[in-house]
Amino acid sequence: MYRLLFELVFRRMDPERAHELAFGLIGFVGRAGLLRSLVGRVFAVPRGGEVQVWGRTFPGRFGVAAGFDKNARAVEGLAMLGYSFVEIGTVTAQPQPGNEKPRLWRVLDQRALRNRMGFNNEGSAVVARRLERLRAGAHGRSLVVGVNIGKTKVTPVQDAAADYATSAGRLAPFADYLVVNVSSPNTPGLRDLQSVEALRPILEATRTAADEATTRAAVAPVPLLVKIAPDLSDEDVDAVAELAAELGLDGVVAVNTTIAHDLGPGGLSGPPVLARGLDVVARLRDRLGPEAVIIGVGGITTSADAREYLAVGATLVQGYTGFIYEGPAYASRIGRALAADAGRREAREAGR
Repeated sequence: MYRLLFELVFRRMDPERAHELAFGLIGFVGRAGLLRSLVGRVFAVPRGGEVQVWGRTFPGRFGVAAGFDKNARAVEGLAMLGYSFVEIGTVTAQPQPGNEKPRLWRVLDQRALRNRMGFNNEGSAVVARRLERLRAGAHGRSLVVGVNIGKTKVTPVQDAAADYATSAGRLAPFADYLVVNVSSPNTPGLRDLQSVEALRPILEATRTAADEATTRAAVAPVPLLVKIAPDLSDEDVDAVAELAAELGLDGVVAVNTTIAHDLGPGGLSGPPVLARGLDVVARLRDRLGPEAVIIGVGGITTSADAREYLAVGATLVQGYTGFIYEGPAYASRIGRALAADAGRREAREAGR
């Protein structure tokens, strides 16, 4: 049914407009308690796939990647659709409109997306207030929410650490984890911050600001991760892994969109990223060891794709582009498949 709707309606619409319409509906239903409950019963991931990460119970291993909900306006709706955790953002210290339109394109023959959105968001102060309201209710507190932060476009590169720290200080008390995004191709100079020399002060300043904020709020320290690009060389992936281990980071998110294409400006997401995403996750697991938290993202369209990421070492997995092509049951299908896998493993272990 959804594929027919996509072919007849959505693919004929401007991609960003289609996203806004779908996003608005998800957000509206998610805020309507009774309706949310009814829809949630259809898409709910069954019990049995829970996993403990950073001392927090995640209902399952599959979540929504940053980019879908930039301003924390549809967290409840996305959880309703079967995502076990929601990573919002990317959020910047200052509000910004993003790049000029058009800035989002479907790549139909690859079931991919190309975007040059440019971190369009309402800014960390506004998003922090919205998350505070979400966390004021029991349902909102029950949801696992990550917050992805990036550099404001107008902030000079030499002031990047302070920019990230500002966002971390505002958002950390309301987040289950924070992700430092230095890998989007759509903010000039951002990817240069992935070099160890540039990344170290950003991570240190972000960690300090987050810890100070959670201490003031009398809440637990928030885990800190870094998100990296698929276009890093293997040697640079190793260098980031070494820095993450040295600084005691709580994990790595791999990978962001790729610029290894000839389709025009912006980053490509979806199936074209899958193979490199798997390689990067496997490399990180080899270098960070069995206890590190690695969130695998990039090209997950089916439950088989998610299983591949878990098989090479991902702790958790995320998707976004697959939702555009697969429809509202996308997260639920993958979450249920992974929960079933967990149940079978538990049964095998109990029978030994």
